[in-house]
Amino acid sequence: MTTTEASSLHDHLDKMEVSDLLTRINREDSTVPAAVEKSIPNIERLVKAIVAKMKNGGRLFYIGAGTSGRLGILDASEIPPTYGVSHGKVIGLIAGGDKAIRSAVENAEDDEQQAWKDLAAFSINQNDVLIGIAASGRTPYVIGGVREARKNQIVTGCITCNEGSELAAAVDYPIEVVVGPEFVTGSTRMKAGTAQKLVLNMISTAVMIQLGRVKGNKMVDMQLTNHKLVKRGARMIMEELKVSAEEAENLLNEFGSVRKAIDSRK
Repeated sequence: MTTTEASSLHDHLDKMEVSDLLTRINREDSTVPAAVEKSIPNIERLVKAIVAKMKNGGRLFYIGAGTSGRLGILDASEIPPTYGVSHGKVIGLIAGGDKAIRSAVENAEDDEQQAWKDLAAFSINQNDVLIGIAASGRTPYVIGGVREARKNQIVTGCITCNEGSELAAAVDYPIEVVVGPEFVTGSTRMKAGTAQKLVLNMISTAVMIQLGRVKGNKMVDMQLTNHKLVKRGARMIMEELKVSAEEAENLLNEFGSVRKAIDSRK
């Protein structure tokens, strides 16, 4: 039996008071960052491989099923507005297609050939990197996708929550974050999902910083898509250039981005 499917360390959940349930869930969740920390050397190797490819025009792909697929799509969707990169540089795909983002698609994750078909629609090639996400490490959709990618000389990585998995053996850069049994037995949307989200945050954030999308500690290339972000952008300009709020807003209106506004005075 895999670790993610092992019986919960807690029993009689249905008889617990709400306060006890919440305390125990929180206690289990608190163990996740320590498990992620153990994987930092492997995460670093994958990040460096991604940066090298993306500096030469490559893209980053995520594939997964269920929660894992949704987490990949979430991470990919947040990169353009946060860092100003074009849509299509980081792409998340889920078994069962877009419908599966909101509801389960029966047997979608069991098709070992479908992921490569989905990836081929984006003309994935040797300039790109593919990360397979699967808590169990044995999802056929994901394993089939990374295997085919590797056959085609595409750099591959994975994020899984079991040691010695079939998925980890199939990729160039495996990341195995072992978080132990779930609070509700087998419910990998919990600790495993949290671990995957943390690792995805680390990967995409480190990659974007390495690609020059952050200045100091600020998102100078973010898309100014609402009033809150415009105000944030103006504050960045104020702090960087030591100008008034009015001047910062004028510069932002003139140049349309924090980076361009700052560079105009350098």
